Amino acid sequence: MSKLIVFNLFIAIWQFENGSNPLQSIRSRIIIWLIKNRHLFELKLRPEVIDENFSVAKFRKGVDRATARMKMPEDVGYEALKIKDMSAEWIIPENPKEEKALLYIHGGGFISGSCKTHRMHVAKFAKGTRLKSLLFDYRLAPEYPFPAGLEDCVDAYNWLLDQGYKSKNIIVGGESAGGTLTLSLLLALKERGIRFPKAAFSISPVTDLRCKADSFAYNAKNDITPTGSWDVWMNLYIGDTDPTSPLLSPQFGNYAGLPPFLVCVGTHEIHLDDCINVAKRAEEHGVEVTLSKWDKMVHAFPIMAPLFPEAKEALNEICEYAVRHVENE
Repeated sequence: MSKLIVFNLFIAIWQFENGSNPLQSIRSRIIIWLIKNRHLFELKLRPEVIDENFSVAKFRKGVDRATARMKMPEDVGYEALKIKDMSAEWIIPENPKEEKALLYIHGGGFISGSCKTHRMHVAKFAKGTRLKSLLFDYRLAPEYPFPAGLEDCVDAYNWLLDQGYKSKNIIVGGESAGGTLTLSLLLALKERGIRFPKAAFSISPVTDLRCKADSFAYNAKNDITPTGSWDVWMNLYIGDTDPTSPLLSPQFGNYAGLPPFLVCVGTHEIHLDDCINVAKRAEEHGVEVTLSKWDKMVHAFPIMAPLFPEAKEALNEICEYAVRHVENE
């Protein structure tokens, strides 16, 4: 039965999508369509809607089960460590660049994610940059709302400095909630007078946690993010804080003096306007910003590499950006 469903889905994709966008790969059309319609494999007629009945515990277990089947590349290893009370890991590629590092902040809607769920994703960046990459378990909502996760990001960055890494040899990056925290971290470092990393990259960040940008509406049916998820998840993370606080919603920050950064987003993302708006604000403050928009791509698509060409190309672009900056003395 499952094989017949898959076959019919592939045929439906071909009939519906063929010729609609010749620049988009057939492979990405198929995979994105399958992800968007994953409810069909559970024999459900409608996609999942996240509401007040949402269970964080159940969601985390599902993420853990899904990622448990994913394996690390044979030429990338990892070493466990502790940063204060946080579990953390070095993700180490073959022949890493000496005295240089990537601090990676994982995604998961501020409510999920860990070293275990993301080490195989970070391995792609470690391998692509040849940078030792530090991944860590920052505290999650709802148990620990803002600013707990951000404080943990600051601690992880300071730990790298304490280990002897020079700020000019550090790149910071992350996807989804980790992309948001990447920008929040830069603003927090400025506020505290801590030396900046050489550069940063932010993949699919939400930058105004009120989630009122137009793209949350016009891309709702285009993206792979479950309906209602960001309203529910953001509220769990925001807690009692004003959602327009710059460290919570980095779109409202003062970027003057910050290091260069890249923002990667797909044009089918609910976060599209957030990414455009934060890039515009940073540019207005004199920051060197690279806004990389990918036609018809969806939320956090670079970490889906190597499943389809656009994901691989975006991942390579981000890795090349990181290497170019960390090697530019």
